Order: sequence, then structure tokens, then C-alpha cells
Amino acid sequence: MSKVLSKLNYEVSSEDISPLSVLALDGSIEHEEKMPNLSDDQLRELMRRMVFTRTWDERAINLGRQGRLGFYAPVSGQEASMVGSEFALNKDDFICPGYRDIPQLVWHGLPMYQGFLYSRGHQHGGQIPEDVHVLMPQIIIGAQVLHAMGIAMAFKLKGEKRVAITYTGDGGSSEGDFYESLNYAGAFKLPVIYFVQNNGYAITTPYAKQTGAQSIAHKALAAGIKGVQVDGNDVLAVIQAVTEAAERARNGEGATLIEAITYRFKPHSLADDTTKYRTKDEEAEWSEKDPLVRFRNFLTKKGLWTEEEEASVKEEAKATVAEQIKKAEATEAMTVNGLIDSMFEQTPKHLEEQKANFS
Repeated sequence: MSKVLSKLNYEVSSEDISPLSVLALDGSIEHEEKMPNLSDDQLRELMRRMVFTRTWDERAINLGRQGRLGFYAPVSGQEASMVGSEFALNKDDFICPGYRDIPQLVWHGLPMYQGFLYSRGHQHGGQIPEDVHVLMPQIIIGAQVLHAMGIAMAFKLKGEKRVAITYTGDGGSSEGDFYESLNYAGAFKLPVIYFVQNNGYAITTPYAKQTGAQSIAHKALAAGIKGVQVDGNDVLAVIQAVTEAAERARNGEGATLIEAITYRFKPHSLADDTTKYRTKDEEAEWSEKDPLVRFRNFLTKKGLWTEEEEASVKEEAKATVAEQIKKAEATEAMTVNGLIDSMFEQTPKHLEEQKANFS
């Protein structure tokens, strides 16, 4: 080895990545030592949000089929990953989502009707309230991970104890932007969490055809960041994984890549036909791992949840969705001028000229 190279550290190290779980499929506690520190009220609130999210999703699918929404990506089956990961954040932490991640935005403070406006392609869907620390979903697969990296760099430069979290799927983890972002975050020890919801398919492409890596979590090792694999249908395990990752980030220990193993019960989008690439046996196997059933069993054994309470939450969700879609539909029609004005603080001259042509 040359003298120049001999001055560098080329020592290779690796670490074992073991799946993190807390609850068994029947709702019993399997790993007490990984149990997050949550009050009974917090446990009940988690269940409320998961039930609400599934009911909302079912209603949104119907709205899409009625032509009242535009693009919509169903979320049923992934509630534990979505609700649990957001629940572990502080309200001033920043979320950079993919197109399936509207629930995290709403639970972080975004009005639901703006999520509907986003789906309808309306300019007001992207006008985020100043006190809500999110971006709207990125439709370009994987691009949002770069945005989170930049936001995390800003937090570090400002000395703020805040965390950026970005969501993508197993398909998004195959994009070039994903690797660039991991590398940069590792080099600069950025306070960012990469939360990959591995639901087994990149639209129709199965996970086995997407990568030769041992797991998505193992991709963290090459970037020099922490890699964690978690049971994405175990809401308590998800909370523990994100809590630990956020704590590391706030303490200056850098980024974490979390791979949440989960499954979407519904199609990729309303234009998708799952019978073309999934079997009934596979879907039946994953229905036995329903995150709501598992957590319901856990809470019921503790005397913290009842059928009556769940029915009440479902009715609340239906009423909220009905109210919020009406608010979205009552929003003034989008105009060319409004579209341009919503994109720039100071409109460029050539666009002012275009606005004049449409006036």
C-alpha cells in the first residue's frame, strides 16, 4: 500500500441487524425490555388514531372511486408504521413524506381537507400552515429524502435539537437520490431519520427483484449510519425504534435508517389490480398480522379498549371525512394566477406577463 493510502483508515467493520419487535401476533408482550414508556392514555390514543386512519382510508377510497379525489394511495395495513412513527416525534420535528403518507401529515397538524386538496391537484393543497412542520407529499419517488437531508443540515447548522424524518417505500430505497442522501447524512452526522416502509412491492415489483442486499436496513452500514429493522405492524416497536433514532439524532450521533416490515392490504393506487401480482394465500397470511388486531388484543387484555369505543371512533372518522371533503370541494376554483402566486414569493417578470395574458 502506498504511503498516502497507509495514512487512511481502511478498517472494515460491520454490525448485526436484528428485527425489533415488542408484541407477539396475539397481542401479548414478547420483548418487555423494548416496551416504550407510554401512559394508558397514550396507548388508547394510539389505538384511536389507528382505527381513525383505517376508517378514513376506507372512506377516501370510496371518494376516489366517485371521482371526488384525484390520485390516492391507500394505507390500510400500514397504520402502525405511519401512526407510530409520527407519534414518537416532537411537534417541531419536520416530516418529508412520500405520496402514501398523508396520515402522518394530518396527525402532525395538517388540516385533512388540505390533504384532499393535494389529491385533487389544487394549489391550496400545498399551502402549509406556518406552525405545521411538514412538506406535502413528493410524487417523484425517493426525491423527498434529499429534502429531509437538507432540512436536517439546517437544523445542525442552527444548533437546533430538531429532527427531520423522511418516508419512502422499498421501491424508493432503490433510487439514486436515496443513496446520495444516506451518504451525505453519514458524512455530516445529520439529525435525520430515513423511515422505509417495506410493504413488499414497488407498485407491482416484488422486493426480491429490487435488491440483493440482506435487508434495506443493511444499506445503512455502507453510509456509516445506524440501521434498524422493525416489525412495522407492531406499533409499540415502531415507536421504540423512532424514539431511539430521534434521541441519537438530537444527541449529535447522526442519522438512522429504519426499515419497517409491513404490508398494504389495498391496491398500490386506485388504478392498481393486486390480483395480477399477489396471491390470495399471501394476502390471507398478512391479514393474520393486521396491526389493528394485534394492538386491540393488547389493549383489551389491559382493560383499555372496548368495542363501543372503537365504534365511536369509526363514526367520528366518517363524520370528519365527510366534513373535510365538503370543505375541500367548497374551496374556490384554482386559477392560473393563483397557481403562479402560490409558487413564488416574488413572481418572476415573465410569469407576471403570463398572468396578464390570462386576466
